Amino acid sequence: MSSNLDYLDPALVPLEDKVLAYLEAEEDLRKATIEARNLQSHDQSVEQSAQEFEQRPATGNFDQHADEVEQRLQNMRDDLDILRQEIIGLLPARNEFVKVNLGYGPSRVGAFSKPDPSKKGGAEEYELRIVH
Repeated sequence: MSSNLDYLDPALVPLEDKVLAYLEAEEDLRKATIEARNLQSHDQSVEQSAQEFEQRPATGNFDQHADEVEQRLQNMRDDLDILRQEIIGLLPARNEFVKVNLGYGPSRVGAFSKPDPSKKGGAEEYELRIVH
């Protein structure tokens, strides 16, 4: 019966914390991506309205907001990649799931090797899988 309670091991707390941070960052990225898509459609409708009234932006004026949004999304993707690598580093084994406690019973986290035909003999890449 003790194997069913392995996910409560205090040694797994740092891994659990990283996984929770990863899931939160993944959700934030999803929301920001949706927000960026909505912003693009809004900007297009504003631009269309401006063209109807023949309004032109001031000379030397350009829209930085789209670039800022894209930079923010890229930063979030980079942070997510860093968290992914940290989680993979904390996992005790590869190509198998580890039970962790994410607050509502046992969840599973694992790093599984990805087949990459372009790499021959190089470092193996791992895909993070979280079942919660």
